[in-house]
Amino acid sequence: MAGGWAKDGAVSEQIEASISDELARMKARRAPVGESRSHCAECEEEIPHARRTALPGVKLCIDCVQERDARFKARGGINRRGSKDSQLK
Repeated sequence: MAGGWAKDGAVSEQIEASISDELARMKARRAPVGESRSHCAECEEEIPHARRTALPGVKLCIDCVQERDARFKARGGINRRGSKDSQLK
């Protein structure tokens, strides 16, 4: 297949890089950092001891986390190639 100036396997490398970037972003979002709070940062309800022990660095109660996750909107992927076809979506 003619690839223009791209080297062999460039498309596969781009796909793998996109997947790696997204996984790293998701892991960073999920990993609480620091000391756990005794009360929720949003609603000030007490965070159960079992949750603080299971998730070191937790800042939100279960209800606030579920509400935040429900508001989450999936974002589009990264257009690494910059092709006009993918920009027309």
